[in-house]
Amino acid sequence: VQLQASGGGLVQAGGSLRLSCAASRRSFSNNAMGWFRQAPGKEREFVATISWSGVSTNYADSVKGRFTISRDNAKNTVYLQMNSLKPDDTAVYSCAASIRSIAGIRPDGYTYWGRGTQVTVSS
Repeated sequence: VQLQASGGGLVQAGGSLRLSCAASRRSFSNNAMGWFRQAPGKEREFVATISWSGVSTNYADSVKGRFTISRDNAKNTVYLQMNSLKPDDTAVYSCAASIRSIAGIRPDGYTYWGRGTQVTVSS
């Protein structure tokens, strides 16, 4: 099982990025997916989660209204559209898959983790 996040980069405050997380070696169409981030010297932080169908989503308060999580089960890919980025959003963003169809905000609710992608927001 492999999850690979991509789409990170350097962007000015107020800008946008779209992260992708592609899964290989197995389908995650029946699994909840999530995005987490970790800034230097800080603990891993929940960002967003989406249910297997895409109908149910949940966001951290810090990103609500700015970030949108979505998925394309045919492509086995989950996305994170990030708008109105702030310097505080700077972190390594990782995607994760749960063994359940709906998952929460705790990292221990996710079984599969991928390598992250760096997002840097300059002021």
